[in-house]
This record gives sequence, C-alpha cells and structure tokens, in this order.
Amino acid sequence: MLISSYNPAELGDILVCILRPDVADQAEETKGNVTRIFDTQTKETLGYNFAEVSQYLGTLGDRGQVFLTPSQVASLNKQLENAGFLAELVPDTESKFVVGYVETADPHPDSDHLLVTQTRVGQNQKVQIVSGSPNMQAGIKVVVAKVGAMMPSGLIIWPGSLRGVESNGMICSGRELRLPNAPQKKGALILPDDETFEVGTPFNFSQGAKLFQSK
Repeated sequence: MLISSYNPAELGDILVCILRPDVADQAEETKGNVTRIFDTQTKETLGYNFAEVSQYLGTLGDRGQVFLTPSQVASLNKQLENAGFLAELVPDTESKFVVGYVETADPHPDSDHLLVTQTRVGQNQKVQIVSGSPNMQAGIKVVVAKVGAMMPSGLIIWPGSLRGVESNGMICSGRELRLPNAPQKKGALILPDDETFEVGTPFNFSQGAKLFQSK
C-alpha cells in the first residue's frame, strides 16, 4: 500500500508516503533528505518523508493526496537507494473510491445501530463493511472508500473492526466526501440505480456533485 500526501503550506516541500498504520512503538531515522518511520518491534517501515521533493518530482499541487505514477515511484525509490534505504515503494494506481452495491445488511451481533454489510465493489470482489448509517439497507448503490483511501478530511481507511466484527472499507456520506451542497448529516450517499454509476467503477466526484445541484 502506498498513500502519499503533500501540504507545502504546513510542512514545506515534503512528500509524506504512508505504507502502514501508525503503531504505539515507532521511531524514525533520517539520511539526507529522506526520513524513514518504522515499527520498533517488527522493524517494518511505516512510511517515508521526502524533503525537497519538488526538485525531482516537479510540481505536486497545493495540498492533499498525491496519486503517484509508476515513474514517480521509481524516482522515489532511487532517492531511497541513494540515501541507503531499501527501495521498497510499490506503485498503487487502483482507484480507492468506487461505486458499490450493498447486497446484504444484517444486524451487528453486539450493537443496536450498526449493520454488517456485504458490499460488492467489483465484478468478482465483495467486502464486509460495518456501517452505522441510519439509511443503510440492502439493494442500494453507494460510494465505498476502500482500504487505502484517504478521505478529504485526511482520514485514512485501514482494515479494522467495529465491536469485534471485521470491517474493510467505509460506505460514505456526501458530507464525508465533501460534495458541494451535500446534506450535513449522517447517512450514506445513495446513488441513482442507473448506468451513470456502474458498480465497481471509480466514483466520479464531478458526477456526484451534480446530485445536489438543485437541492
């Protein structure tokens, strides 16, 4: 997994690359312009910070998530090698916000408001997602933030569990997606059941924004 973000106004010319979730016991080491963050117990890399990154990647935008191309990842791996680190970054070009279809929505065994859904996110791909949306039900099209997604708020979606039940992803509201004019309340964004939003395809934020233009 490779999640990258850039916020020059707050951090300067630093690209943050996240490979794994934070852990309780972690440390960092810096060599040149590269800082490695790692798990002190397992020694696994949690992420890297690349300083002066625009010198070799060019303009990355104002702020927010950066979707790196394979050639950009190769350039970062070269920087890792030059600094004496392992070139371990792997490109991740899969869309993390997709149109999903809730096939089932069953009561959570340890909650009176959570539902355990089986949600199709591709032709042969289904994920279990625990949802607390008050309008959750089977038979609806929704927007799914898959594991590895960075929400507009900066929240990263990791595998997890809610009250002991595994959950891999998040079914999003229009508010969480920060779509213009979306209702500022809880509730999954239910997409029209037509060919505009095909299950398994990347969610088109521009098309999504049109859902609230007349509201």
